[in-house]
Amino acid sequence: MFPTTRHISHPPSSHFLVCSGEPPYTGLSVGAWKLCQMTLPFPMIDSHKGYTMKAPAFVLLSLMIASLSGGAGAAEVLEISGGTTPQKDVLEPRAAEILKATGVEIKVNGVGTGNGMVALAEGKVSVAAVGDTLADSIEAGKKAAKAASKDIKIPDNLVFTQIGTDELVVVVHKSNGVTALSKAQLKDMATGKITNWKEVGGADLPIKVVVTKAGMIPSLVFQKTIMDGAEYAKGALEAQSPREVITWVSRTPGGFGPAADVHVKAGAGDSKTIGAPAMSRPLGLVTIGAPTGAAKKLADYLKVK
Repeated sequence: MFPTTRHISHPPSSHFLVCSGEPPYTGLSVGAWKLCQMTLPFPMIDSHKGYTMKAPAFVLLSLMIASLSGGAGAAEVLEISGGTTPQKDVLEPRAAEILKATGVEIKVNGVGTGNGMVALAEGKVSVAAVGDTLADSIEAGKKAAKAASKDIKIPDNLVFTQIGTDELVVVVHKSNGVTALSKAQLKDMATGKITNWKEVGGADLPIKVVVTKAGMIPSLVFQKTIMDGAEYAKGALEAQSPREVITWVSRTPGGFGPAADVHVKAGAGDSKTIGAPAMSRPLGLVTIGAPTGAAKKLADYLKVK
């Protein structure tokens, strides 16, 4: 409730507004309450009503209206599903900045690019955050849907807005003596042609390939860029998230896998990055048709110029 306001018409030539009661009040901003407490230094007493009047109504009312009108526009909440890399690299770190600049409060569900695309196609969200090109994000969505035994139709009027770029890196266990690998070596290791680290200058240790589950971008980008589209070796360890690739490699002395640079910087655990061919990918927002409303405000603000 708002604090009680009373108008008093004494003396006849003036009108006064009084706020009574104590905060807090549901629905009343702190700013409005403080303005309600801002008074002129001299009290006036209505001899008929016995009320203490502390400010001319036109002064206090003007201040309250200005405060309330300034706080009346509640933030628009925009729910987004998708990749953890755009979530951790762009969206969440800039959430406060986005809210201040656009009035849009973002809530991001980091379920992977593929699952984000599925949520978009199912109408559960109006924006999907993706960690690759539109074409590859669509493919990730199809793989995620297939893995979940879902039959979805990907809209043909999707719009992609780039909001950043991310580098993929190759991580190995920190005890591994190998410092760099070529594209050919990485491809042969990932496909199972090379099965022991000693074949690439390392210790006599079985290679364990760590990949993300279907519909997640890091392993798809690696597969496309390094493996020329070939299939991963049978028995590859499937992580449930890009972050989990680092976790599994940290626990597996013979492990290696592609990881998002943002996740490695956030915490490498017992893994380390080694030299490998450059692998970059765009980060973006996907909408069905051109973004509108809160989605447009967000896309316009974050769009890479």
